[in-house]
Amino acid sequence: MKKSLMLYLFILAILMNVFTYSFYSGEVKFGQERYDKTTKKLRDSISLMKNKLAEADYFSLEHNENAQNYFDNSASGGKVILYEKLIPVVTEKLLDFNSNPKGNPYTGQDQIGPNKFIINKVKILNHRWIIADYSNGELWGEVLLKYFVDNDDNITFEINQTWLYQK
Repeated sequence: MKKSLMLYLFILAILMNVFTYSFYSGEVKFGQERYDKTTKKLRDSISLMKNKLAEADYFSLEHNENAQNYFDNSASGGKVILYEKLIPVVTEKLLDFNSNPKGNPYTGQDQIGPNKFIINKVKILNHRWIIADYSNGELWGEVLLKYFVDNDDNITFEINQTWLYQK
């Protein structure tokens, strides 16, 4: 009886080891497959976001080589303007007009009520055009501006078109 009990325990131990081995090997395989699927989804999402960002930045001075070359006047004897340094300078200069008591004159809007119109966000599209978002806290609009940089590094702006959204 003792021998048969030992035989049953031995068989039971072997079965437990086989089932345990198959369970854990399946769990590792399942975990690896889940990791691979998640990684693939994340890579696809990152790739999709990179493509969307590249599409959104198509109209920007940072990614327009022809517009960047406009500021390289060294061939004609002029001076070189680095677009990386120009972008923050132009943006800051345009936003400095927000301190005007009547509001930013480059919104193309006169003050309506007690609040003045100020520019909130600026995007430099190329060597000539800027698009900006403005508001007075109640009304919102957008403006398309021309900008010019002369040889003395003076920056001037000109309103091309403005749009004020209705409430």
